[in-house]
Amino acid sequence: MTPVPTAIALLPGDGIGPEVVAAARTVLDATGVPLTFAEGEIGWECFEARGTALPDETIELVRSSDAALLGAVTSKPPDEVGPGRGAFRSPIVGLRRALDLHTCVRPVRALRAEDGELDLVVVRENTEGLYAGLDFRPTPDGLADALGLGPDLRGDDVAITARIVTRRAVRRVARAAFAIARTRPARRVTLAEKPNVMRATGGLFLEETRAVAAEHPDVEFAWENADAVCARMVREPARYDVLLAGNLFGDLLSDLAAGLAGGLGLLPSANLGDEAALFEPAHGSAPDIAGWGVANPLAAILAAAMLLDRIGEAAAAAAVRRAVDDVVADARTLTRDLGGRASTAQVARAVAAAVSVPENPETRERRVP
Repeated sequence: MTPVPTAIALLPGDGIGPEVVAAARTVLDATGVPLTFAEGEIGWECFEARGTALPDETIELVRSSDAALLGAVTSKPPDEVGPGRGAFRSPIVGLRRALDLHTCVRPVRALRAEDGELDLVVVRENTEGLYAGLDFRPTPDGLADALGLGPDLRGDDVAITARIVTRRAVRRVARAAFAIARTRPARRVTLAEKPNVMRATGGLFLEETRAVAAEHPDVEFAWENADAVCARMVREPARYDVLLAGNLFGDLLSDLAAGLAGGLGLLPSANLGDEAALFEPAHGSAPDIAGWGVANPLAAILAAAMLLDRIGEAAAAAAVRRAVDDVVADARTLTRDLGGRASTAQVARAVAAAVSVPENPETRERRVP
């Protein structure tokens, strides 16, 4: 019987996004996994053409697909959008909210000997925190009154961002972190927070994570101040196994870890919900090199491997990761950020040629990457 193809939404986006998505598709095709692809619009170029960075049909495409692969999007601050064009809102944040993609998973693994032996996973709450979109400038009078702000903290000279933390959101992201820790040899979760300063929000995050930790006595748990984690990660990267954090801290820590492990060109990312899932490289759209064919596609290819895990193709996912490891170790076909001279397409073809999926893969089973 011919297997039913899995539906994948491709969101190329802006800048180098289309180039790295094309590279990832080359590798996906090489696995032989039956997939169908449909493209959707997203990002700054879509905003310029249509007045929205995230059309409703793109949301529905991702919702109706088994998984989605995003390239990159360009984000613009308000002073670069231009008058009379409406507000530019992050389409990634919009997708996370619309589809309740509550957990971000970013595995960080050093692939080259010169980058040490860093191997950790950052698990980040994806819908709340300081990225919840509660930004105010000027401060509305009602909010200022509720917060008891004096006259010097009102008007256009003041901007306020509110941090939101709920028990429900912390509970589900913490449970995802402990589930991932159970699949790793160290079985260790470290919460990166600042409850000593942000006593209400940080305190609730710590309180609820401790409750989840009590449900997992087989996993070691500790918490550290987020700034201390930054310093210790640089000096002792092996100290950390699974790092759990809120939206802002998780974003910063995963980028720091990526810098220690060879750069953002090697960092894949998964945005996971109970139903939908969106995979992407963690890097930006890099408009300065867009169209040159020199972007590193390995983060997008590794994101595609996470996608394969999500749809139950564990053998194919492992084959893609082995192929990436082989190409990096060989060092003859690397982009310039890794010291090579190869093009984006050349790297994609090299990884695709190295993919070898076993004839009898394991039974398919969805799992968290």
